[in-house]
Amino acid sequence: MGFFKKLQSMLGLKPQPDLTSIISNGAKIIDVRTPGEFLQGHIVGATNVPLDVLNLKLSKFKKDEAIITCCASGMRSKSAQSILQSNGFTQVYNGGGWRSLTKYIK
Repeated sequence: MGFFKKLQSMLGLKPQPDLTSIISNGAKIIDVRTPGEFLQGHIVGATNVPLDVLNLKLSKFKKDEAIITCCASGMRSKSAQSILQSNGFTQVYNGGGWRSLTKYIK
């Protein structure tokens, strides 16, 4: 086991998911920013579901599909990840800020 993996294990930290692979395997990207923010720029193919209405739109997604949440900085996307997971979604990843998430899209 490598030093960093051993350190992560000792600290109880989870390894970072391979977002490139998850995206290339068809993950849905949910951008939880406001519609105005989304219109100013977004990842092509992302679905805009503002955080404040996410609970009302859960039926648009399958509980067993891979979902990556994103926003401007990663704060709202972390909240969205928690909402999805608490509603039974099993493969949810916080992609953080949408601009930084673009580096994982091939």
